[in-house]
Amino acid sequence: MFSILREGSKVFSQLFEGSNMNVNSEVHFVTGRPLKGPFDTNFKKIVLGMGCFWGVERIFWNVSGVHATAVGYSGGVIKEPTYQQVCTGQTGHNEVVLLYYDPKIVSLITLLKFFWEGHDPTQGMRQGNDIGTQYRSGIYTFTNEDLNIAKRSKEFYNKNLTRNGFNSITTEIVRAKEFFYAEAYHQQYLAKNPNGYCGLGGTGVKFHDGP
Repeated sequence: MFSILREGSKVFSQLFEGSNMNVNSEVHFVTGRPLKGPFDTNFKKIVLGMGCFWGVERIFWNVSGVHATAVGYSGGVIKEPTYQQVCTGQTGHNEVVLLYYDPKIVSLITLLKFFWEGHDPTQGMRQGNDIGTQYRSGIYTFTNEDLNIAKRSKEFYNKNLTRNGFNSITTEIVRAKEFFYAEAYHQQYLAKNPNGYCGLGGTGVKFHDGP
């Protein structure tokens, strides 16, 4: 597989090469909360990959009940990868967003509705013009119960897509592996840069009420 650095806004990151800034003390640019917690023990978490993580994070920080979002890398073969390493397509990492959410306010099914409708999950190792292993569609859960819910939602939405002429879903759904926070300049990027790049686009097919 291969990766293409986007023209324009995302190429600027090369200026920060080697600056895998520590985010331990960072606060969320939108909410003002600590980026890495601590979080309420009653909150749940899930990791989602839908393409470029800038646009994905923006979708979810606007969802009521989502307490915290952070962009990062997961699913690869090395620890603490940099953005430049991930962009080679050689580490196997996915660009993902980690969500902490309050299940009393928002359900996993509701989050998965935003997930399925927010991108095209039939494209394999790409989203639109963004091509490479790091742009694959993925749901990464922390419990078997959530894993089963995610798999059922995939079956449900796949029927909706195929009825509307789309190919079958290629989304990988597995238990979450270690999550590595991306560099600080990637966190809440589109809040800091409202005119920044976002290549996300859904299929137009609604998820409706879930499985």
